[in-house]
Amino acid sequence: MLHLFNTITKKEEPFNPIDAENIGMYVCGPTVYDFAHLGNARPVVVFDVLFRLLRSQYPKVTYVRNITDVDDKINAAALASGEDIREITIRTTKAYHEDMSALNALPPTHEPRATDHIADMIQMIESLINQDYAYVKEGHVLFRVQKYEKYGHLSRRQQDELLAGARIEVAPYKEYAGDFVLWKPSTSELPGWDSPWGRGRPGWHIECSAMSQVFLGKTFDIHGGGVDLVFPHHENEIAQSCCAHQTERMVNVWMHNGHLLVNGEKMSKSLGNFFTVRDVLRDYDGEVIRLAFLSTHYRQPLDWTDESPKNAKATLDRFYRAIEYATNDDAKTDLIVSALEDDLNTPLAISHLHELANEVFGGIGGSQIHAANTLKACGQFLGILTQDPQTWFQGSVDNRAIEQLIAARNEAKKAKNFAEADRIRAQLTEQGITLEDGPNGTSWRRA
Repeated sequence: MLHLFNTITKKEEPFNPIDAENIGMYVCGPTVYDFAHLGNARPVVVFDVLFRLLRSQYPKVTYVRNITDVDDKINAAALASGEDIREITIRTTKAYHEDMSALNALPPTHEPRATDHIADMIQMIESLINQDYAYVKEGHVLFRVQKYEKYGHLSRRQQDELLAGARIEVAPYKEYAGDFVLWKPSTSELPGWDSPWGRGRPGWHIECSAMSQVFLGKTFDIHGGGVDLVFPHHENEIAQSCCAHQTERMVNVWMHNGHLLVNGEKMSKSLGNFFTVRDVLRDYDGEVIRLAFLSTHYRQPLDWTDESPKNAKATLDRFYRAIEYATNDDAKTDLIVSALEDDLNTPLAISHLHELANEVFGGIGGSQIHAANTLKACGQFLGILTQDPQTWFQGSVDNRAIEQLIAARNEAKKAKNFAEADRIRAQLTEQGITLEDGPNGTSWRRA
């Protein structure tokens, strides 16, 4: 049975769906103003594994991941570059899709854009005002934090502690310093929509509350995101949603992945340790990034170092050599499913893949083939080992040129011109090509 750690109860619990015929899951998506960095990609991979697991156990899973395409960061990017806001969001959304696809992340069931749901946000804000949970002041609409008694329950902090630990905007129109914005006015050069409170745009938090309700209802099964979103974003989502809909809870299970660090430090452009997914994809296949992420339990901090992709690449090379013995991928995946049912224990699942690879390299005949088939199926369940081994090792290079050099080397060896044969091997080595001579001839792979 699936067990998941619930942030709101601070314990691992059996997963009991609201409707076993249709599981509802919402994960906070990107703010599309620049290329996705490694920290943006980690929750995508984490919750993609959960999506795959849920789909294997339930008849239907509705997975919603939003696109935030109205935000002050986008406005700032447009101002700095002179590029039109719409052009920025279209371009960066396309890049995001390309990068996440390279990580073998399945597309969500629904991917709503915030700008397509402004009317839903306005309707929710009106409900909060009508119930006196929100007030209008100087063109702003703000949520009355002190009126919601459970505020702080997710992050387990008192309101005074929340104020001390957050960057609170001090503004004269606030009744209380912790009140947060639901709607704010827009100047003529900024994106804006007509509303009962004047031309303006939504606050960030109301976007996810409105979009999750549209696609999943007032209460749903799972809400995921990075641990940095616990406060204030997810805390505010709960307050808005529960008050607007008069429900006891917004979500049954809150899940959060740990921070991504680089060499033990927070990723920052000022520190020179800032990496986009696209940066890493220049040197490594997307499966390498995916495996590097899955090698650490999702709730733990992940420390990305220079060795992270190298180690993941070496592991994948070993697995791909093992599945060269596979005859099909139609094998049982029980071995890793049981590990994933333990709060997505991907490090344990990967250790099982290593055990299978050991069986392949140490086995003979039928047992070797069975282990290879199981390894391939289990790897694909995790979103790795999706390529043909030859493609993995040879990559998208000019195969004809390499084969011509190998043929020339073979001719040199036949003519006992070993110096020329060695020269050609060295030339290929410089290109990152490793040759392997065997009884069936010479094969090659990318180093």
